[in-house]
Amino acid sequence: MFTGIIEAIGTVKALEPREGDLRLYIQTGKLDLSDVQIGDSISTNGCCLTVVELPGDGYIADVSVETLRLTSIRDWQPGTLVNLEKSLTPATRMGGHMVSGHVDDTAEVLSRESSARAEVFWIKAPDRLARYIAQKGSIAVDGISLTVNEVKGADFCLTIVPHTLQETVMSEYRQGTRVNLEVDLFARYLERLQQGDAAAKPD
Repeated sequence: MFTGIIEAIGTVKALEPREGDLRLYIQTGKLDLSDVQIGDSISTNGCCLTVVELPGDGYIADVSVETLRLTSIRDWQPGTLVNLEKSLTPATRMGGHMVSGHVDDTAEVLSRESSARAEVFWIKAPDRLARYIAQKGSIAVDGISLTVNEVKGADFCLTIVPHTLQETVMSEYRQGTRVNLEVDLFARYLERLQQGDAAAKPD
């Protein structure tokens, strides 16, 4: 689990195809890896990845076919910048919201414009996720815990303060940028609970 508070910006160093899936090498910049061990999880642009090697300047992780299908990792190249967050501990400050690192799908940046010192982004989510996105609710975009300011159908608006722009990859966003989206964890569980006994029946 994660909080959605980004700790560092990393860089994709290498991507190695492996029999249909992928091995990924991430240089971690200022992220402190002194307490990271093989098998630990690191959120990488919102994707929960398991560390399989620690070469010294970053970490290596394997990416499954399912993760490639649902996330923007399939579009990454050497040099791509990524948000990084280590998994939370009992002593972690919960400054964001509960983020699982299980990306639901990708979304598209529709527009970006300035509003005083902030930047306003409109993002288009897949239609199937629209019901989980609520005004003033929480959402994770590339692993960043953010508050939804406005919703119009499957489109939603985010107002981003200068600190968040500086400390995350959102400064790189332009019209057409594909981002990883994770809707609020509790919204998904609530929907399932509301199905009651019908949840046990196949579709």
